[in-house]
Amino acid sequence: MNVFEHAMKMEEDGRAYYLKHAENASLPALKKIMLEMADDELKHYNMFKSMRDSGKAEYEAAKATTIIATTKNIFEQLKSGQGDAPLPSDTVSVWEHARQIEQDSEAFYRARADELDDEAQKVVWHKIADEEHRHYVALDNVIQFINKPARWLEDAEWSNLTE
Repeated sequence: MNVFEHAMKMEEDGRAYYLKHAENASLPALKKIMLEMADDELKHYNMFKSMRDSGKAEYEAAKATTIIATTKNIFEQLKSGQGDAPLPSDTVSVWEHARQIEQDSEAFYRARADELDDEAQKVVWHKIADEEHRHYVALDNVIQFINKPARWLEDAEWSNLTE
């Protein structure tokens, strides 16, 4: 398996993970994030496939991920109380695993980019790695948002309360 096929497999696996968990998402807002991530993984797959098949490296900035903006908008909806629903007990672990996938993908793509001789392909690999980093940031923020009540209980200063 060459480096392009390996990257394509990573993107296929990531897409399958997001689609599976989107289907099981209890909140439509979180489902939307998973579906957008799945769409981004398909775009990445197609870019790697194109480079493998034609040798041409093309990155369309117009098709760049908008996951940070989507996540911010969803947080605003959730913050205002829209879409309140109990979350399954495995919610955090699902999102943490997704975050790890994105971190691993970014590291792999940056390392492979540095090994390439074709400068145009190297640029595309780094741009895809940048998108994986934005995915990581979005997922990290989702995890923090989901954990907020638990973190508050852990981090709160209770010195103002008497027993």
